[in-house]
Amino acid sequence: MSEKSYYITTPIYYVNDKPHLGHAYTTIAADVLARFKRLQGHDVFFLTGTDEHGVKVSQSAKAARLSPQEFTDQQSAIFRMAWDILDISNNDFIRTTEPRHEEAAKKFLLELFDKNLIYKDKYEGLYCVGCESYKTDSELVDGKCPDHNIEPILLSEDNWFFKLSRFNDQLKKLIEKDELLVRPVARKNEMLGLLKQGLEDIAISRQKVDWGIPLPFDKSQTAYVWIEALMNYVTGVGFQDDKKRFQQIWPADVHLMAKDIVKFHALIWPAMLLGVGLPLPRQVFAHGFFTVDGKKMSKTLGNVIDPVEISEKYGVDGLKYLIIREISFGEDGDISLGRFDERYNADLANGLGNLVSRVLAIAGQREFETDYSQSKDFEQQVKLTWAGYEQAMTDLKFNDALDSVWKLISSCDKYIEVKKPWELSGDGLIPVLTNVLEAIRQIGWLIQPFMPLTAEEILSQLKVYDTEKIKPLKDIQAWGGLTGKLALSKGEALFIRL
Repeated sequence: MSEKSYYITTPIYYVNDKPHLGHAYTTIAADVLARFKRLQGHDVFFLTGTDEHGVKVSQSAKAARLSPQEFTDQQSAIFRMAWDILDISNNDFIRTTEPRHEEAAKKFLLELFDKNLIYKDKYEGLYCVGCESYKTDSELVDGKCPDHNIEPILLSEDNWFFKLSRFNDQLKKLIEKDELLVRPVARKNEMLGLLKQGLEDIAISRQKVDWGIPLPFDKSQTAYVWIEALMNYVTGVGFQDDKKRFQQIWPADVHLMAKDIVKFHALIWPAMLLGVGLPLPRQVFAHGFFTVDGKKMSKTLGNVIDPVEISEKYGVDGLKYLIIREISFGEDGDISLGRFDERYNADLANGLGNLVSRVLAIAGQREFETDYSQSKDFEQQVKLTWAGYEQAMTDLKFNDALDSVWKLISSCDKYIEVKKPWELSGDGLIPVLTNVLEAIRQIGWLIQPFMPLTAEEILSQLKVYDTEKIKPLKDIQAWGGLTGKLALSKGEALFIRL
């Protein structure tokens, strides 16, 4: 590999819970981006994993009558299995209990220590066990953590601190100039607001927390779970033992996450990287929150959605489409399983599925040579669709990209209604079939990052899918990919109406 890889990350998910739709949302979005970048010809490296240290994990293991390692082995396997079932194309899966992470995290901390960026002091503050993070009074609602609805405990400890305040002005300039790209813009402004207030040094260790990574310079304390978890982005790509591989992959091109942890990724993590002299990630992108039928997902309300469970209803590709199409990526939104049903039937069963089925039913009745003599308008529309689609994907506006594809599907439906191919024959039919079949080929590639299994099925029915080697994107986009004599047959329905 001569060029740098395109490096995409999700947060590493806390093993104190099972995968839910929120976890799946971030992971599916990262998968969409990874597949699109591969389609563009990039050498993609896509990392996800699990965060396995901390007080909550230790407590949960005890409640389950397991050792912390047994508990994390079990929980991490559940996440890995979920992503396998959902056909997530990650290149690696890192666990913070792996030796490669622990060794590299110690090396990273030691470099900060050797550069005089870590010092010991007493810390007293409000600590939310649910978040495993310290809270200020302004972050509390009625004295409670708004995310967990519990009162934080007052902690007083001798801890090691990272000199975060030293990087305040440098981070401010980097974010203002978009040299550290924080998106959406609302998140950028939020970070600049925190920098205007001024960053304070942060505790990076805990006393009396055994389930963690011991500090290399003080074995009596363990690394604060958030600090060592952030390091996974470099420990997972060879920071500690593979300089060539690390330089090939780092820096991350996109860190994807939900907006509640953007401060850790856009301020604390970049400061740590500046401290050890590593390049900063190119973009930190934080998507919004979503509610379920207007209410926050919670075990108490019983509305936590298991993504694997609902994929059994909609199919893996169906779930991916629905969750990405329902909410504009980067904004808050609401999910309703009732709306999922409606959109599944309208967009997938009656839309994409019906288009492919009806056209192949007509085409499968004959062998014919493709005829592009009447395709100028179609060719122009597809070209414009690709242009808008690629810009939307580059901007991580996945919803807009899908919207452009479904406009093309709608245009194909209207074209069929106007031309009435079932009433045509011979020379009048072949140009019409050629246009729509070629448009379907293009649609197959347009949906590939979002619905890879469906894309493969469509392209296989058209007999143009090469599983060994995907052509360069410019060749895929070129109008007229269906050539020569076609002998097609109608396959199984892509989506069964609910």
